[in-house]
Amino acid sequence: MAFIVHMKWFVNLLLLFVVLCELCSAERTKTLDFDVKPGGVVQTFSAKLKKYKCTFTYACQGGTNEQWQMSVGLSDDEQMFSCSVWRPQGKSYLFFTQFKAEIKGAKIEYATAYSQTAVGGQRDVALKEEEYIVSESAVTQRDGKFHSELSKLTVIGRIRHDEL
Repeated sequence: MAFIVHMKWFVNLLLLFVVLCELCSAERTKTLDFDVKPGGVVQTFSAKLKKYKCTFTYACQGGTNEQWQMSVGLSDDEQMFSCSVWRPQGKSYLFFTQFKAEIKGAKIEYATAYSQTAVGGQRDVALKEEEYIVSESAVTQRDGKFHSELSKLTVIGRIRHDEL
């Protein structure tokens, strides 16, 4: 029962943040295109918004480059920072050997990873919770449990404020 209550709280938090981001000015959101490159070499892509940063680190195999996007957002009250990394065309055909989405300047309150994104009549398909680990600042694959499918990551963090 407690899990359901917490999950509802996280879903409500996510919906609230999406609504807030819709109202955000251009200085509060940024979306960048980048290529996810196979070859088994660890690659990194980052985006910064004010003093907050999101970094996506990964290694994958198979096929050719895929175009992905990273969006970062800051709520109007500067209490929440979000980072989403996804393949806009839907399901990735690459075989991920590792991934990590890390945020700086905020403590993660909600994070999830997906094997498929909602495109062309499809729906988001979340990874099983056992496939990844969420810490205060990062989401990463769980070795031995991750099934190498990744198409989207979403992270929402509460801004850390320095005490006086």
